[in-house]
Amino acid sequence: MVIRIAIVDDNTFLIKAVKEKLSFFDDLQVRFIAMNGKDVIEKLKENHNIDLILMDIEMPEMNGIEATEQVKQKYPHIKIIMLTVFDNDENIFNAIKAGADGYLLKEINAEDLHSGILETLNGGAAMNPSIALKTLKLLRNPFVEDKQDKEEIKLTSREVDVLEQLSKGLSYNAVAENLILSTGTIRKHIEHIYRKLQVHNKLEAVAKARRNNII
Repeated sequence: MVIRIAIVDDNTFLIKAVKEKLSFFDDLQVRFIAMNGKDVIEKLKENHNIDLILMDIEMPEMNGIEATEQVKQKYPHIKIIMLTVFDNDENIFNAIKAGADGYLLKEINAEDLHSGILETLNGGAAMNPSIALKTLKLLRNPFVEDKQDKEEIKLTSREVDVLEQLSKGLSYNAVAENLILSTGTIRKHIEHIYRKLQVHNKLEAVAKARRNNII
């Protein structure tokens, strides 16, 4: 059986590298290439006879996480592996939430990429070890309920606005632009939010705020 693959990436050099890795295997066939999230959604309208998408995260127009969410809503049969240079917690968390079936790093060798694709199509989740470890930690941490949290957290409405923006995966600059504030002011708000929530990063802040129905 030939596995029909689409590659979504805005970097032509990296597309070439991925295609080269896939070319070693007769059972893998690249059906099309898209340059960003919007592009892949357009191309799937013409041809959604695809088994699996290798999806980059950081792309213009529409990033890979938003694209994954949309593809999964419209074509739930298509498996999606995030293939990215980033393994930060937030990307992993958001990609899994969006419905990604696997998460691999671009430096992966051809053999492991092939195994990851087969594993994902067989219902598994392709993840390189460092990401699997982070995913486990992420899944353990957000669900530790602290009874005291509910009474103690008092955020200002502006801080809640900032948190809601962060929960969409936006950068500080984008948040500043949306709220018509300076990046410096956003950073100050974020410092206060971290202190009040007793967290150390954006991911923890968003998870804790959701647990406590703040956002």
